[in-house]
Amino acid sequence: MRYLTIADACSCAFTASARWSSTSEGYSSIAGVLYGLHYLVRGGRRGELIDKIPGPHAWPFIGNILTFLVSHAELWNLSRRLNKEYYPINRVWSVKAPVVNVFHPDDVEALISSTKHIEKSTLYDFLHPWLGTGLLTSKGKKWHERRKILTPAFHFNVLQQFVAIFNEQSEKLVKSLCLEGDEVVDDLVHLLHKFTLNSICETAMGATSDLNGQVQNEYRSCVSKMGDITLYRMLRPWWHSNWMFKFSQKFKCQVRALKVLHGFSTNIINERKRYHDETGGRFLQGLGGDGDPGIYSFDDENVKGKGRPAMLDLLISASRREGSIDDEGIREEVDTFIFEGHDTTAMALCFTLMLLAENEDIQEKARIEVDEVFEGKKDEKLSMREVQGLAYLERCIRESLRLFPSVPFVSRHISEDLQLKKYVVPGGTIVHVHIFDVHRDPNFWPDPLVFDPDRFLPEQSQGRHPFAFVPFSAGPRNCIGQKFAMLELKVLVAHFLHNFYLEPLDFSRDVRILPDLVLRPSKPIRLKFVPRLQSD
Repeated sequence: MRYLTIADACSCAFTASARWSSTSEGYSSIAGVLYGLHYLVRGGRRGELIDKIPGPHAWPFIGNILTFLVSHAELWNLSRRLNKEYYPINRVWSVKAPVVNVFHPDDVEALISSTKHIEKSTLYDFLHPWLGTGLLTSKGKKWHERRKILTPAFHFNVLQQFVAIFNEQSEKLVKSLCLEGDEVVDDLVHLLHKFTLNSICETAMGATSDLNGQVQNEYRSCVSKMGDITLYRMLRPWWHSNWMFKFSQKFKCQVRALKVLHGFSTNIINERKRYHDETGGRFLQGLGGDGDPGIYSFDDENVKGKGRPAMLDLLISASRREGSIDDEGIREEVDTFIFEGHDTTAMALCFTLMLLAENEDIQEKARIEVDEVFEGKKDEKLSMREVQGLAYLERCIRESLRLFPSVPFVSRHISEDLQLKKYVVPGGTIVHVHIFDVHRDPNFWPDPLVFDPDRFLPEQSQGRHPFAFVPFSAGPRNCIGQKFAMLELKVLVAHFLHNFYLEPLDFSRDVRILPDLVLRPSKPIRLKFVPRLQSD
């Protein structure tokens, strides 16, 4: 079935008006055309199955569009209200397709554990100008091929060497806070973005020096602009068509932002390529090939700086060895991983630190565990084994991700019928998984708003629905970098706890969330870092 856009409908209506002029018969004919379009989208078996699912009243043809044309801040609250009112599932109608919102673990499992329903929804199409069809947005054969190329980049042997970089970047951040002398950080997210952007560029991309502050700020500003533009288009079907969107002011803003974003990633790629050319490609030898992830490892004692393995090396190797990816494809993945690898992690760090600051007893318990690991160390560098052993700190981070998942929802396109717990979702439907609401469901999380890391003790986790906690999604399209992210989170938080007492100035209960590509607070978050005395 072909799903019609607003532009298609307007074209049909215009043609009808041209034929029948402005007579009453002409208006009736136009109404007939619009009704036909309405039936094509919302009639038949698909319409019957979707309308069995509870949801707000939908107007003919335009569906629920008007309901969602609200401010960004109100849009977040609106979604929460609808999901609460129509628990555990609801449907809304857009102009061209139905949308089903799920937030019960049973339904989440049915969707994201499936090997059939792995195609991202059309909402991700608005990211194509920026991210192309990289690992986040691609589908079918291309997605499988890219996943196969990139999986070795997150093998244990590689992550083990990334820990050294996380240590270095953490020490730099701690030192900069101490040197500044001001205990109050007025914009925690901004501070953490510097750390995560430097970390992802050095680990995954092989960059060897920290980014210039102005370059970072410009990049971050353009990421924010692309998030605003993407959401703006999602909610306005008349801008869904790429050729129509070119007539909007937002398109001009997008062109300017993409020039910065693509310039940023292209510079990183060219720098890495030059390095491999200068070294005769010796660090690319053995990468990829037979698909054995174990070959993607180096002896850390002999390989330092630029010689450290990087995810980008796998892409360059695949391009030069067998031509399985071209320059555009390399940039797609670099854009995707720089964005996902720094923005989501920065938000996870932000809320973890905020929650630890306002829960002093939990913070102190985590600090005791961290201090035991640091005790007697001269260089204050954590090893992979030591980071993995920080069990209580990991529970704190997981609990933070439960309350504030960096990616609050994911979306899939259903090409064939999907059987949920109580309903059948027909092919041609968009299904949103609202991770934020799944994580706060009182049926699975008693006192869901309480920050309690002990929820993740083995004895308390036993029997809990496995899909009640999915901060990194799950199934075939789970987050490829989740182990990377957890290591990075644990290392930085450990360094902060060892060097500072965290005191709250803003509280999580007061944070207003803005809908965006990732979970984002509407205003800067302030936090106080009180240096600890060495004798403590």
